Amino acid sequence: DRATRAWQRLQGLQTAAQQARAAYIRAQQAHDSLAGKDLSTNLVQAVYGFFLNGGSLCYVVNVGSGTDAKLADGLAALAQRDQVAIVAAPGYTDAASYDALIAHCEGLGDRVAVLDAPAEVADLDSLIDANRPPSSSYAACYFPWLRVRDPLTGVETAVPPSGHVAGVWARVDGERGVHKAPANTRVACAVGLTRLVTAAEQGSLNQHGINCIRAFPGDGILVWGARTLSADPAWRYVNVRRLFNMVEESIVNSTRWIVFEPNDEPLWAAIRRDVTAFLTRIWRTGALQGTTAEQAFFVKCDAETNPQENIDAGIVTTVIGIAPVKPAEFVVFQIQQYQAGSDVEIQGG
Repeated sequence: DRATRAWQRLQGLQTAAQQARAAYIRAQQAHDSLAGKDLSTNLVQAVYGFFLNGGSLCYVVNVGSGTDAKLADGLAALAQRDQVAIVAAPGYTDAASYDALIAHCEGLGDRVAVLDAPAEVADLDSLIDANRPPSSSYAACYFPWLRVRDPLTGVETAVPPSGHVAGVWARVDGERGVHKAPANTRVACAVGLTRLVTAAEQGSLNQHGINCIRAFPGDGILVWGARTLSADPAWRYVNVRRLFNMVEESIVNSTRWIVFEPNDEPLWAAIRRDVTAFLTRIWRTGALQGTTAEQAFFVKCDAETNPQENIDAGIVTTVIGIAPVKPAEFVVFQIQQYQAGSDVEIQGG
């Protein structure tokens, strides 16, 4: 009944809060034990915010608050982790850091960066014109910073939002799936914002790909936007990019076996069957648009996609289209697989 469900939700929130507090204490203890060794308090708060907002697993690399080379080293360490889907560098708001984070995500193709807008801006025009990160569908930027209370001391402080937002993304992934836009969602443990954004300001920032975090009486502090930094309408929303990443990676990983089979019609039929079954399940969750499967996706793997020269070279090519926004408006990509690895190319992207 309703009371039971409410109690279960309360218990879940209490468990998440306990896990987050434990994570914060561990991070704070590490901070204290490494006094003078350049451990960023932004990182401590980000880990705490990530778990309290619904995150369950994260990899933490301490790069301190130093040079660009340190950030590059940290990103190189994360590149070795295939499980990573979200990347953040809390408090790194300079152009070089933005470029490094975006290049990391674009280069690997399986993750998206959550970027913090600068803590202080003279006005919103300067945020749009001078401080906006470069265009990319592999990154989303959030403004303003959050105000939180230290769970151990009760002292209120301003923190970058990226760790908390990453937790929100993770929570929405678990509850609804990566195809659900992580917006209109409450930010747990935030008690305020460093700047209150009006509806008009939010509209202007939204047009430039900057997602606002806003305070609403009675509803608390909400993530109020889910746009990437891309100027391409096909990749405008975070959930579209992350859905595509998930679909692409899932298909590549589940069809690695094909490179050891004869590259002929029986193999192509097996690929069409398996990929179609996978995309049908995705479509039935509501992640792909269309009243029929034909409107939602297509899979092509035949003699046309696999000419004789590719067969001789040991390359298996599959062309796939998915409709994440509108029925029959496909994002088309080609997967080429061979014994040494695979390549993915987005047609027109």
